[in-house]
Amino acid sequence: MIRSAFVAISLAIVTIVVGPPLVLYVLLTGNVEPLYNAGVAAVVWICRVAGMRTRVEGLENIPPGTVLFAANHTSNSDGPAIVGAIPRRIAILGKKSLFAIPIVGTAFRLAHFVPVDRHNRGQAAASIEAAAEKMKNGVSFLIYPEGTRSPDGRLLPFRRGAFVLAIKAGVPVVPVACSGAHRVIPKKSYRITPGEVVVRFCPAIDSSQYSIARRNELAERVHASIAAALPPDQKPAAVTKGEASLPS
Repeated sequence: MIRSAFVAISLAIVTIVVGPPLVLYVLLTGNVEPLYNAGVAAVVWICRVAGMRTRVEGLENIPPGTVLFAANHTSNSDGPAIVGAIPRRIAILGKKSLFAIPIVGTAFRLAHFVPVDRHNRGQAAASIEAAAEKMKNGVSFLIYPEGTRSPDGRLLPFRRGAFVLAIKAGVPVVPVACSGAHRVIPKKSYRITPGEVVVRFCPAIDSSQYSIARRNELAERVHASIAAALPPDQKPAAVTKGEASLPS
């Protein structure tokens, strides 16, 4: 638990000491880059000191311009690994509760992150619309289509509504397969076990050929791409058995 305590204390110090002046800088200048870069660098460094190593593959698969990154979600450690691996500033569709954290919530909003209330379909749809408008203005986003962390590391079925974002914004989707994170920090655990997290960017998928009515097909294609890039112990159980990975 020493590593967990180190991470918690370090994040608190960074938030309290570095956060307010950077937030003020953004409010005065409108330039969010220093806030974003400092936040990502601090979190990546803290995770590295705590024992998390990151290996990145497939950067050549990220096209220029605005992109929707869609990743599997197994652990609290995959966020820092994935965001740290993406070579550009992005925004995130994040849990609404995170935006209530002092300083952090303000920083998220200034960085164009969008809160999502997963238990309110109306508000969730409004969040998709808000994110789509930001994407049309050049902001790339990261989403977790599973909607929750996998309990055992295996890829879960996707919530198809998230892919409306790519279709509305008319941007390519880059599937991101993240492996090993669930062994660093298992779901419902605060214990950190040193280890390697692999972030693999898969070939981009053109969303312009899909309509809103065909969002399920886009979701299935992205799901299949991520599943193929994951190690055997993280593939969906249905895929491992040769069956369909997504319910009809």
